[in-house]
Amino acid sequence: MSELKGNIPIDSPSNSQSIQGKIDLQSDSNSLNEPVIQTILHDLKRICYKLKCVMIPRLSNDEKSKELRDWDLWGPLILCLMLALTLSLSSDEYFIYSNDTGTLIFSIVFVVVWIGSAVVTINAQLLGGTVSFFHSVCLLGYCLFPLNIAALILAFIGDISVFINLVLVVLGLSWSTFSSIGFMAGLVPSTRKALAEYPVLLFYLFLAWLILMIF
Repeated sequence: MSELKGNIPIDSPSNSQSIQGKIDLQSDSNSLNEPVIQTILHDLKRICYKLKCVMIPRLSNDEKSKELRDWDLWGPLILCLMLALTLSLSSDEYFIYSNDTGTLIFSIVFVVVWIGSAVVTINAQLLGGTVSFFHSVCLLGYCLFPLNIAALILAFIGDISVFINLVLVVLGLSWSTFSSIGFMAGLVPSTRKALAEYPVLLFYLFLAWLILMIF
């Protein structure tokens, strides 16, 4: 009888929990011991996948929210730096009379992106939205991608036509707004959707105007 009392069945809850704990510790140690290059590649794949989830129009807002629930700030930071560098370097080319123009443009873009995302998120929360702060900042940052593409294209093709510049920037603005505005509107009561959508439009509209001003 003493031997029976001392033995624990293999499928008991305590034994299964200990086995699961060992598996979790082993997986954590594997992730900590993996090469840095492999970790970076995993992060890049995750960023690319989230960009696809945000930018593909056929995905519903619920699907976008589900895929981006595991938020990160690496993707928004990369896109913010790309846009700031593109505009700052282009401003040095077009506004050669001032050596500080590029630094000023870089600072403006960086501050507007992060402060603007925070303001839009806080506004949605004050309107009764259930959005997480970093979740919303993550999505708004990823939705900068179309404006990044428009700025990069304008930087490469140069000053060809004001009409072409306007068309590219308007397309980027429309895509960024379309990708994010439905998400923000779906998180607040139906009677306050317009109040949640308006700051999002202003946020991307200012960045689009800044791109047009430089190019």
